[in-house]
Amino acid sequence: MLHTTHQDFFRKGSIMQCPKCRNIDLKPTRMEEGLPVMGCPECEGSLLSLLYYRDWAERNQPIGESEEVDTDVTVESDAKTALCCPKCSKIMTKFSISSDHKNRIDLCSFCDEAWLDGSEWKLLKSLELAHKLPKVFTDQWQRNVRGARMESMKVERLKRIVGEDDAAKAVEVRDWLKNHEKKSPIVQFIGSD
Repeated sequence: MLHTTHQDFFRKGSIMQCPKCRNIDLKPTRMEEGLPVMGCPECEGSLLSLLYYRDWAERNQPIGESEEVDTDVTVESDAKTALCCPKCSKIMTKFSISSDHKNRIDLCSFCDEAWLDGSEWKLLKSLELAHKLPKVFTDQWQRNVRGARMESMKVERLKRIVGEDDAAKAVEVRDWLKNHEKKSPIVQFIGSD
């Protein structure tokens, strides 16, 4: 049996409006078989109860991890402004999905509800994160995303300064040196020129 507060989630008298469209009523729908959400018929965003999500994830373990990520997934632009939770009206916190994608998932920590814009579920599935969604909301995940973004920006800056080929060589040498047992004397030698 569902938790009492979440039974109200699908009750007919409970009207919630889309946090993105702001004037469209959310309707009960399903993101996956056995995963109910409140969806917006206009922007196709979904309010996902993490209680329902955890139950679904436990019952539907991924069959197998694929080696490739679907690079053809097109994701609509993320809402730039803060969204308010359709249940409690408090501001939701944005969490980055990955360093390669600008989309962020909005989370209401008071209601334990996440807002996924139109095709963000498809993006999560393509990144093999559909069964790992709570990890995205951790400090460690967010630190890793920020670190990867900073690294990408450093490499792009280096490319603009020295060119693509030389930047690629510099990254290759750096990666080779990273865990080299004799890193210090090599770096000292390179720096002595």
